[in-house]
Amino acid sequence: MIRVGFGYDVHQLTEGRELWLGGIKIEHTLGLLGHSDADVLIHAICDAILGAANMRDIGYHFPPQKGNEFENIDSKILLRKTIDIVATKGYTVSNIDATVCAERPKLNPHIPQMQQTLAEVMNIDPDCVSIKATTSEKLGFTGREEGISAYAVVLLEKD
Repeated sequence: MIRVGFGYDVHQLTEGRELWLGGIKIEHTLGLLGHSDADVLIHAICDAILGAANMRDIGYHFPPQKGNEFENIDSKILLRKTIDIVATKGYTVSNIDATVCAERPKLNPHIPQMQQTLAEVMNIDPDCVSIKATTSEKLGFTGREEGISAYAVVLLEKD
């Protein structure tokens, strides 16, 4: 059996935070604001994985209450836990196709490292992790560099 899931996430850009995308730290003047490290790409992937397995969403499994175990957590840990959660229903990730929308910084040079990092966390081949980067052509909150968004589609297979 195969199942498809879709995920989306957005976080505000702000001063005084590190920029984490796809599990790697990227040098930039702004970082993403959030309860965890605010890695929008990983959060979109987690939602896609959970959705494909009909297991709700990232906020349900890792609630953002102040002072809890997930505050400031590395999103790679959330991704690993998500993989473990869907495994309880016999699902494994077959492949991921994701898009990050940001005006700056330029993300294309970082994509191979993101693919490798995410593949290692999920224990899949890097060729199964497609990541694309785009801008919004200076339109909307992304175009004004107020935030970054990410979209992900995942295919799960059942053992």
